[in-house]
Amino acid sequence: MTEQSRELRTIRDELWAAVTRRDEHRAVEIVFAALDNGWETEKALLDLIAPVQAKVGSEWAANRLTVAQEHAASAITERVIAALAHRPAARTSPGLGRVTVACVDQEWHVLPARLLAEVLTLRGWQVDFLGAQVPTPHLIAHLHSSGADAVALSSTLPTRLPAAHAAISACKAVGVPVLAGGAAFGPDGRYARRLGANAWAADARGGAQQLADGIPMHSLTEGRQQFDDLPHLADQEYTMVARAQGRLVKQVLAHLEERVPAMVTYTDQQRERTAEDVAHIVEFLAGSLYVDDDDLFTTFMTWTAGILSARKVPARSLGPALDALAAELKDFPRATRLLNQAQLALDGAVTTTGRHSGALA
Repeated sequence: MTEQSRELRTIRDELWAAVTRRDEHRAVEIVFAALDNGWETEKALLDLIAPVQAKVGSEWAANRLTVAQEHAASAITERVIAALAHRPAARTSPGLGRVTVACVDQEWHVLPARLLAEVLTLRGWQVDFLGAQVPTPHLIAHLHSSGADAVALSSTLPTRLPAAHAAISACKAVGVPVLAGGAAFGPDGRYARRLGANAWAADARGGAQQLADGIPMHSLTEGRQQFDDLPHLADQEYTMVARAQGRLVKQVLAHLEERVPAMVTYTDQQRERTAEDVAHIVEFLAGSLYVDDDDLFTTFMTWTAGILSARKVPARSLGPALDALAAELKDFPRATRLLNQAQLALDGAVTTTGRHSGALA
């Protein structure tokens, strides 16, 4: 390990300790000290703050941070970024053009978009940062009034892809090219291409470079029209599952109560958590139907299995929920395929435990 790498690791560890102790002032001191020692602001944002925040998420997933601790740490991260933005040395006169940065409707994970907005500002763009969950009509109204050269749309949850598609189509319809980014679009940007975005970037540096190079008005899949993007939607499976989400959750819960005698003894909190888990499964199934991608649903299910295992709930407890959905959706070929693939993925992921009769909790 080089001296520079050791320094970076040490400072990351110090910042991690500060945010998990909920010590906002110490967190700001650590980042400002790095800047005083010659770090560029962009490096502090992307090589220090972003990895620490990513660790906050992974530690929550591993059940080593509570939801409250994760929220507190994330709030401190946002405050540190705000402190950096107001540091005089970080100010840059805009001269490259105007970019609107926003999260798609119903997307509350704002940090990736905030990091991009700060990096673009540092590099000389005039940035309109609209924040979390921006309804598409409001986004378009802003574009009409602001004269943006491009829109950077961020989404972390794949369940927001239908909303992202609507936003991408609307922006392009008013002549503004779209840069898509965030985990929702897949690690290789496959969903950005499928939904007709003009460009995709894996991170803030890549997004800034895409904008600097210029975003063409044609989409990533040149020559395709909007109605060509998702021809599978003609079977109406996505529409019917999306509209029936509430009913499907109730039916799956009723099925679980029949299949899992232990649910009789569940507390109200356990029942509520089980309902939330089932609702997420149905929501991700609908999202996977929208883009017609097996990997989206199977990845979510194996991730959920890991989350449950970290909380001492065997991953096999997901099986009855998938069985119930398969029974309800037996006349839906694509949904049946997705559910079967997810069951196979779970069977492959769980190799050391036997079948467990408990439900999600």
